[in-house]
Amino acid sequence: MKARTQPNLTFALLRALAENWWLLLIRGILAIAFGVLVLLWPDLTLLTLTFLWGAYAIADGIFALGAATLGKGRETARRLWLALIGVAGILVGILTLVWPEIPAQVLLLFIAAWAIITGMLQIWGAFELRKEIEVEWMLGLCGLLSIALGIILVARPSAGALAFIWLIGSLAIFVGCIYVSLSLWLKERRHPA
Repeated sequence: MKARTQPNLTFALLRALAENWWLLLIRGILAIAFGVLVLLWPDLTLLTLTFLWGAYAIADGIFALGAATLGKGRETARRLWLALIGVAGILVGILTLVWPEIPAQVLLLFIAAWAIITGMLQIWGAFELRKEIEVEWMLGLCGLLSIALGIILVARPSAGALAFIWLIGSLAIFVGCIYVSLSLWLKERRHPA
């Protein structure tokens, strides 16, 4: 019986992603926009970066939560990993916006925690989809890069703020491009076999 439940869960997750491919597209576009803004204005003050990142984390969380809740019937409860990514993004974004005067190191820890949690959940989602789609590696790669960013932020918190701004902006653009590519792939396969 357990063998039958797992494919149903994976199929439900794949169908939910394929039916709501546009939410992943919007998440990708938001990530690219965030990355471009960060790279265009690397001399942003910490307060501006805090608000910009907090707004991005909330928006990304809302779209992830929306993808988790859209769907038919009992499939909604099976998209736990998207819901967790959404809740983590919203909570960290709200904490960042409510507490904007936080020191730079605390902001970096917020970003690092969010990146690591989101990365682990993306890898889990890629693992769940590995037998259903050919491009699950895109989601897994996003997860690995997100975890790497989190680890770097925790391991080297005293590195220059400008280096972190460039790292965060570049990663956001790269992950956004992967999200856009994955969403377009899912759009073409809205009705998986």
